[in-house]
Amino acid sequence: MEEETPFGLGYSMPAEWEEHEGTWLSWPKNHESFPEELLPEVEEAYLSMIVALASHERVDLLVDDARTEERVSKRLSARGVAGNIRLHRIRTADVWFRDYGPIFVKRGEGRVAFVHWGFNAWGGKYDDLKEDVHIPEKLPLQGLPSFKGPMVLEGGSIEVNGSGTLLTTEQCLLNRNRNPHLTKSDIERNLREYLGAAKVIWLKDGIAGDDTDGHIDDIARFVSKDVVVCALESEKDDENYAALKANFELLKGSTGSDGKRLKVVPLPMPSPVICKGQRLPASYTNFYIANGTVLVPIFRDPMDKEAMQVLKGLFPTRKVIGINCRELVYGFGAIHCVTQQQPKRQG
Repeated sequence: MEEETPFGLGYSMPAEWEEHEGTWLSWPKNHESFPEELLPEVEEAYLSMIVALASHERVDLLVDDARTEERVSKRLSARGVAGNIRLHRIRTADVWFRDYGPIFVKRGEGRVAFVHWGFNAWGGKYDDLKEDVHIPEKLPLQGLPSFKGPMVLEGGSIEVNGSGTLLTTEQCLLNRNRNPHLTKSDIERNLREYLGAAKVIWLKDGIAGDDTDGHIDDIARFVSKDVVVCALESEKDDENYAALKANFELLKGSTGSDGKRLKVVPLPMPSPVICKGQRLPASYTNFYIANGTVLVPIFRDPMDKEAMQVLKGLFPTRKVIGINCRELVYGFGAIHCVTQQQPKRQG
């Protein structure tokens, strides 16, 4: 007998702006992702994120051991953060919780469950990081129903509006290094049955430097049910120009699951962020929508101010906070990549 799916039981993935129980993160330490000389700035970005989040919702932070727990606790106390934070001694290979952590789903206004998807370290690129596939089963989520997702899926590869519409890219979800045995129709069926996606909008390619094969959270994000921000490059000679323009035009011609045309708001791109001759996937769309706040990656770039102004106009009821991510993006990700929201339970 086949397992009943989350959608069959009334669950679907809520939008990120819906109320959170809390946010999950994992403390940075992998020197392959963050060389020792960059780690202080990466940790500083984390502390800034946690301080901003903890004033509005619980923060669940994974740390490798007691020594790290003590050190992080002292640093948070020095920042005046005492409550609303839970530290869990759960060892991880790296920080990209969005991609290997659970994806939470919700039934109406009440019960919350989670889906544990397959994770193969972005198409088998990093063998030493594959162990993080086991993190969802190690978390203290007792009492929440769980489901086993029937394919490899990273959280950063999908974006939902909480009303049945899901964005993704062909470059990632149709990549043969993820689910070579599945067709496009198979993938759409899984997204419907496990996340409640009545309609999937397929964009094309991601941005240069993205080792995830085109994650959507570096390209386009819902900010409300019918409004999407989309990264757009203004420099015609930039390698991102054509791909981002194609995605922008595709979105402008798209409708949500309700048949209503989407409103698409352009978001600028920062100047290329280069480290050791390699372009990094710096994008302002890698923001995170939390209770009362929106955390936006900034890169000590002239375009930071413009991107912040666009997002402030789209989130008038939330405090929009810039977090320096120039060093964090050295690991090929930013704020959205390291966070995962847990929806609020009612009753």
